[in-house]
Amino acid sequence: MGEVTGFLKWGRETPRRRPVDARLHDWQEVYEPFSRDALQIQAGRCMDCGIPFCQTGCPVNNVIPDWNDLVYRGHWRPALDVLHSTNNFPEFTGRVCPAPCEAACTLNINDDPVAIKSIEQAIVDKGWAEGWIVPEVPMRKTGRKVAVVGSGPAGLACAQQLARAGHDVTLFEKNDRAGGLLRYGIPDFKMEKHLIDRRMAQMQAEGVTFRTGVNVGADLPAAKLVADFDAVVLTGGAEKPRDLPVPGRELAGVHFAMEFLPQQNKVVAGDKVPGQLLATGKHVVVIGGGDTGSDCIGTSIRQGAKSVVNFELMPRPPEQEDKPLTWPYWPLKLRTSSSHEEGASRDFAVATKRFEGKAGKVESLTACHVEWVKDEKGGMAMKEVPGTEFTIPADLVLLAMGYVHPVHEGLVAALGVEKDARGNVKATTDGAGCYATSVPKVFAAGDMRRGQSLVVWAIREGRQCAREVDAFLMGSSDLPR
Repeated sequence: MGEVTGFLKWGRETPRRRPVDARLHDWQEVYEPFSRDALQIQAGRCMDCGIPFCQTGCPVNNVIPDWNDLVYRGHWRPALDVLHSTNNFPEFTGRVCPAPCEAACTLNINDDPVAIKSIEQAIVDKGWAEGWIVPEVPMRKTGRKVAVVGSGPAGLACAQQLARAGHDVTLFEKNDRAGGLLRYGIPDFKMEKHLIDRRMAQMQAEGVTFRTGVNVGADLPAAKLVADFDAVVLTGGAEKPRDLPVPGRELAGVHFAMEFLPQQNKVVAGDKVPGQLLATGKHVVVIGGGDTGSDCIGTSIRQGAKSVVNFELMPRPPEQEDKPLTWPYWPLKLRTSSSHEEGASRDFAVATKRFEGKAGKVESLTACHVEWVKDEKGGMAMKEVPGTEFTIPADLVLLAMGYVHPVHEGLVAALGVEKDARGNVKATTDGAGCYATSVPKVFAAGDMRRGQSLVVWAIREGRQCAREVDAFLMGSSDLPR
């Protein structure tokens, strides 16, 4: 695979981020171009490891060694075919996936892993630039109609696969544009939205009908949807945010992240947003140390925040993971995103105690440091560290603490589908009736079924669900699982 001793000759290199002082003045992607010659060398680091754990680390099971070898040898178009055989949208995952494949890379046992994510993005970007990516129109139509509700990565992948199988697919989206969190959650500086638009154009040519601005369960009765279509797929995501029930939560200026982020994406797209929620000139506190918190940081800094502080409830992770202990699984270690390096102050093991303000508007946040200790049942419990309480100014507080389950009001309640113990729509992924809900001919996939997760998991579930729906409608399916 690649150059037999390439991993010994060449070190890991990845695209560099644009200088902070340059990228803060626009909403373009933060990474500089990376030469294809350099990428071919990086692909040459893929070792003939025998058992490619990268493939099992990747939720869509990308055939990574094969396209690495093809890129190293300059065979970019066959590499694109191999990449698309498992992943409908590698331009999305190549930009926003955290790359569990790289954590599982055999080279990562005692060295730096292959730059898999960068190579993946380069393959598909070249495919678009060369005109290799074209609509795949089905040879025949089945006459069966499928409704897919939710146009995030799971819905997009499911809809595209079903359209290519010859079904008439209608993709419903409650927002004015398709894309789900790809469109209105992830900032443009991480993934520019023209990437979604060109995939939508491809899918429309393949037969997918997009109906945006339709909130199924409100604008369109759920019962009518089930009656009008031969199958219905729920891919609406896990949109119920985790709240912070502390004194002062009701004050103006305390918002969920998804009240804040979509507005800026709309502005970048050219929309007018009256009364836009802005960080300009404000002391901003972002609560939550994950990707959503990072997105809030980068957006706030670009809007001209006076200061940005980021709190995480869990302890500070180690700078370097214990590879012999964690490999090939996703390791716990400190990760610094492009947004973190742009000027935010980070603190760990911090619990918010209350918000305070005047005239109904938040002005300060009081918090303390905590430690995690074992309780009498052996679990980890949070305990306040005495004498660590502090108060900081806070004009805008953004809650980015994750999502607990899908929104139940509306579509989920109207359909009456069974839910699991965590509040997600219940459906299995193995055995008979994969991805089928408790309601006949209604299926569920992505975050709506599994809970908050990664874009790459959503694509996997959308693809797998499409196969099950195809088999349900036709008796068997040739779609890949």
